[in-house]
Amino acid sequence: MTLTTEPLPGLADEPRPGSRAARMLIPLAANVVKDMAAEYGVCLRPVGLRRTDLATGQTEIIDVPCGATREDKCPPCAKRARRLRKTQIREGWHRTDEPAPGPQPATEGQRALISLRAHLEHYRDQAVRASEWDQVEEIDDAIREVEEAIATEGLRGTVAPPHRVDHVTEPKRQRSTRRRQDAPALPRQKVQPRTVGRVYTAPDGTEYRPSMWLTVTLDSYGPVRPDGSPVDPTTYDYRRAALDAIAFPRLLDRFWQNLRRCVGWNVQYAGCVEPQRRLAPHAHFAIRGTLPRAVLREVAAATYHQVWWPKIDAPTCRPVWDSDAETWCDAETGLPLTTWDEALDAIDADPDAEPAHVIRFGTHVHAEGVTADDKNVDRTIGYITKYITKSAADCHAITTDRQRDHLERFWQELRVIPCSDRCANWLLYGIQPKKAHGKLRPGNCKGRVHQRSTLGIGGRRILVSRDWSGKTLADHRYDARAWVRALLGASAGVDQVPVVDEPEPGTPVPVAWELARPNDPDMPPMRHRLLRALAQRIQWRNALNAAKDRAAQYDGNTTEATDNHGVKG
Repeated sequence: MTLTTEPLPGLADEPRPGSRAARMLIPLAANVVKDMAAEYGVCLRPVGLRRTDLATGQTEIIDVPCGATREDKCPPCAKRARRLRKTQIREGWHRTDEPAPGPQPATEGQRALISLRAHLEHYRDQAVRASEWDQVEEIDDAIREVEEAIATEGLRGTVAPPHRVDHVTEPKRQRSTRRRQDAPALPRQKVQPRTVGRVYTAPDGTEYRPSMWLTVTLDSYGPVRPDGSPVDPTTYDYRRAALDAIAFPRLLDRFWQNLRRCVGWNVQYAGCVEPQRRLAPHAHFAIRGTLPRAVLREVAAATYHQVWWPKIDAPTCRPVWDSDAETWCDAETGLPLTTWDEALDAIDADPDAEPAHVIRFGTHVHAEGVTADDKNVDRTIGYITKYITKSAADCHAITTDRQRDHLERFWQELRVIPCSDRCANWLLYGIQPKKAHGKLRPGNCKGRVHQRSTLGIGGRRILVSRDWSGKTLADHRYDARAWVRALLGASAGVDQVPVVDEPEPGTPVPVAWELARPNDPDMPPMRHRLLRALAQRIQWRNALNAAKDRAAQYDGNTTEATDNHGVKG
């Protein structure tokens, strides 16, 4: 007799009521709260701050967003950060005026303080020449008081470096600025103080000022498959790929410096660094104004960055810490390892010394023109900021064994490559890093470039030039809040807008802020805080949607009045 395992008709799709399978289909209340909070943009990891009124002694817990920029930590905050970056790129991309105005002229009070500071410098020089050191000390005290008054008056920066330095600064090593013989020469012009692009005139007389977006990549390390894995892992140059990933931000800085000197004006850019499928970093940039594609390719081909480090061949040293001598030694010979200064002195003394590594761009340089009214502007901005909320290792899905093996080999190479002059990995190559101590762990540097999630891109994934939009991220956040307040105020009426009494300038605010800990007795549970924030965000969104509807109706009535009377009412 053969037993059949065929399910009975009508009973295969629904689990038995009351069974574990039926209970697992019911959503968890805690997950629903988190999902709704993420849907309405509520931070899932709020930071609790305790606000204490110093006049009354009353305290309250105020939650502020965590400000994470990665989706695996807090998706709402990461999406908010991405929207902010997209706004920053959009506002600075097609500007027709200079974003950074010049400073205002100094006031009479500021000029008087500078004049007093100049007289004190003159009197100090006379006292030093006459060896009147008691007078020098008195003048130094007066100089400090004047410089404090200058800072209080509102001038930026310092007037002059201090005369007495408490710490001894190490002399900076000078390297030759002569270009390499194997690098093409570039024209060099004086950079004009303008940041906007060229204006073009169409045959019909229309003037327009287009801009560009640019993609630059690194060189090849060996043939790869469409999924990014190498065709032959044994010949793939993982060492050069790891060094290029670490030095890629320096190469980008050199590229923009060379480009500005080549074209003769202050080119502005905003972009993002992300890994390709082969795990090598590349960069997408929005450029204000237009440049010839031939010039971009020429500058990319002529740009390089030299890493003047001791030679990095293969980690062969087994270092041990000598607590008596307080130095690192070779476990086999017992001799102290070469110090960092000694290694650099050997490079300086060798007239035939070569840099440890030279990084260059690859041949792929893609550039396209974009106008302000182009329908692809938003899509291009979305393409530039596509992966800024993801870690470098999560930008591309790893689905095959070849991709996993490629990631593992690349990461293993990154683990033992030195990342800076203080990296503990230098001990593996027989060199003590700068300011070495006994707590270093060779092969386990805490630098971000060695982490598996960064793929060598330890920081500076978002690169924005100084004069891009003329605003900082804090300014863009303020503009967004001001727009919401203006929309709600215009729709609800001035009388309904809450007015907050602000203290007079120069009056200290009688409140104190401190970080609240999760185990403090006045700290509510996380779910209570999320529910409160969710309710508040729902009310805000409903009010904002209603304000948008009223504003749309107002615009419709205004348009109708304009059409009927020819004057905007």
